[in-house]
Amino acid sequence: MMESDGSNGIGSAVVVGLGLMGGSLARDLAARGVRVFGWETDRARLRAAVEAGIVEEGYGHPVDVVVLAGPVLTIPSLLRVVLDTLEPHLDAVRLVTDLGSTKSSIIRAAEEMGIGDRFVGSHPLAGDHRSGWDASRAGLYADARVFLSPTRQTTDDAMRLASALWAGVGARPEVIDADLHDVRMAWRSHLPQVVSTALGLTIAQTGSVPADLGPGGRDVTRLAGSSPEMWADILLDNADALNSALAMMGVHLKDLHQAIVDGDRARLMRLLTEARNWHREGRDPVS
Repeated sequence: MMESDGSNGIGSAVVVGLGLMGGSLARDLAARGVRVFGWETDRARLRAAVEAGIVEEGYGHPVDVVVLAGPVLTIPSLLRVVLDTLEPHLDAVRLVTDLGSTKSSIIRAAEEMGIGDRFVGSHPLAGDHRSGWDASRAGLYADARVFLSPTRQTTDDAMRLASALWAGVGARPEVIDADLHDVRMAWRSHLPQVVSTALGLTIAQTGSVPADLGPGGRDVTRLAGSSPEMWADILLDNADALNSALAMMGVHLKDLHQAIVDGDRARLMRLLTEARNWHREGRDPVS
């Protein structure tokens, strides 16, 4: 199995799912001399990746690393299919990871399937509102934070390899507990997606389109253009943590609404000022 200095000792990998995230990682790994196998249910995507010289088709080969880049709710079933296919070569696999935006349910699935020792969940904070192989590009992960969540059985070797995988494509890996990761993402990523979606739906009721909005409106509604398939899975998988965030969001919207209805400029100024201070200085609101 060939090795490459640029890949930190990773000679081969299979990337399951060649959309924006998986396709971009496949491009970066291939550019660093890693032999990349690809698997994708969308045959057009797979054909495009093969014709581009980035991947070889199939994943029934001995590999160092397995990367699952499918939608969050499909990752456990994808993991089972991959393990069954790789079963004759499973001893050669040093690391199995995924690119999902939630971690706890995937970690549990890996442990239940008996590969907790070599599994590390990955969540790269990189992406685009576009999707598919055509949206993938080299360098997507350059200087991106990547959260790494080990299982209870993850070995030191698997953790080192996961860090090397992401550092090798220019990312900045950080280790975090899976449950804590999901709570933080509910507030920092998943709530903004829901808010942007709700704002888009609300503005759409007026007959307006994104081009009608000013720069601020376009910024806030940009996330509404994200993949429905991807986000439906993420929001459902992290529902428990997200429910708390949505409840708090409702409190603040109601507070702002009431201040406007009451014509209470002092109250409105306080809320707006607290939010501005948080944005400018990272200070917590005190109300």
